[in-house]
Amino acid sequence: MGLLGRFADGSMDAFADTLAAVHNCARPVRLAGSSTTIDARTGEVLSTFRSTDAPLGVLFRPCGNRRAHVCPACSRTYARDTFALISAGVAGGKTVPEQVAGNPLLFATFTAPSFGLVHGHRGGRPCRPRRRDDRTRCVHGRPLWCTAIHEPGDERSGAPLCPDCHDTASAVLWQWHAPELWRRTTIALRRAVAAHLGVTESGLGEHASIQYAKVAEYQGRGLVHFHALIRLDGPADAGIGAPSPDALDGPALAALVRDTAPGVTVLAEAVDDQDTPRVLAWGAQLDVRVVTAGHRVDDPTAALTPGQVAGYLAKYATKDVSGLHGEGQQRPHIAAFRAACAALADRAARHHHEDHDYQRMGRWVHMLGFRGHFGTKSRRYSVTLGALRRARARWQAMAAESRRTGEPIDTRDLERRLLADDDEESTVVVGSWTYLGTGWRDAAEEALALAAAARAREYDQWRAERRDGHHTGTHHSGGTTSTR
Repeated sequence: MGLLGRFADGSMDAFADTLAAVHNCARPVRLAGSSTTIDARTGEVLSTFRSTDAPLGVLFRPCGNRRAHVCPACSRTYARDTFALISAGVAGGKTVPEQVAGNPLLFATFTAPSFGLVHGHRGGRPCRPRRRDDRTRCVHGRPLWCTAIHEPGDERSGAPLCPDCHDTASAVLWQWHAPELWRRTTIALRRAVAAHLGVTESGLGEHASIQYAKVAEYQGRGLVHFHALIRLDGPADAGIGAPSPDALDGPALAALVRDTAPGVTVLAEAVDDQDTPRVLAWGAQLDVRVVTAGHRVDDPTAALTPGQVAGYLAKYATKDVSGLHGEGQQRPHIAAFRAACAALADRAARHHHEDHDYQRMGRWVHMLGFRGHFGTKSRRYSVTLGALRRARARWQAMAAESRRTGEPIDTRDLERRLLADDDEESTVVVGSWTYLGTGWRDAAEEALALAAAARAREYDQWRAERRDGHHTGTHHSGGTTSTR
């Protein structure tokens, strides 16, 4: 029917209201049914909602996909929540005390090791130059040099100089074990902090605790690296952001990370009897920068600020492997990753028992073998994404109740009430819903949603530039360039 059909049948205003209600989601979920809100203490029915009461006669809900290429609007919501979560652990807010800003804080990037020479963006310099008298070739006869200057976005960036020399199988297995490598790194760092403070590992919680928030980002070569904020707090029982011990400041904590990370390893079991075990570790490019030294907040004119790193991590959290595809087709070295992942899964299925860890590898071919979450945090870093989503739903319920009764919203202690635990809820929502489908009625409506989302993002960027004084920060790490 198209948008002209909306004007013809008089439903254009209802469509516009629905589009605004789902925040310009590109692929909203359509539901039919009803829900009733009940006072948990008295049993009184406070309100009832039916999908037939919705502007289009069907309830539309945002898809909630965090991937920017799937739904730009919902990925922005995810990025904003991630930014709020990370910012709270940096400067306080969202029930996190502001004193957290005085604790030592690091911004660290952990990269994958090399599995063969690859092309790359070198900041305007030639990719891999060599003297004319030193231009050797690999055993397959391919040159081990490249004099081209690869600009950002060049499809050759990340591709092996020689696909046959590149150990793609080991790269996939490193990717598979990367979450375990990170887990062991956090354990090793806690041990190092305990040793530095002269306490036992089991007794560390009485003196200090390590909190972190990290996101994974795919590099052009197809491997993830981790960006992490690492914060040192005081005793765990003292709550989030308790003052850190005087005996360990930011530079000393950074030194512990640099000393500890290279020694962390994971032994990867052989895929089959034709394979051999591998010892996996982090790459040599470990970047650790002090954001807050401890007991003071660094000069805001410094090269890296808490707000910047929160923005970096929030942006990375909305990306995935789709950003490595070329225009209209898959890059050859990414296709090789997928093929190697599928081949390893097939070999493991024939060799190992059915509940072996490698048996699940076939489910992660689309992620090039990476099975971890893109964003994770320690329990006491800050507020959770679930709490932020619950707070948003509570605010919407408060606003609806205010409109129904005409009573203004009581803003006293509002943040605490919005972010309160579930056991403080005074109402219960009972609903019965049926899934009808996903997406708008046709491509024209989806295109309008995407255009509205793009316009909203431009407006947000304009506001951010005015707020920050037209300043943007640029961070270079691990061969990539990211601008906020």
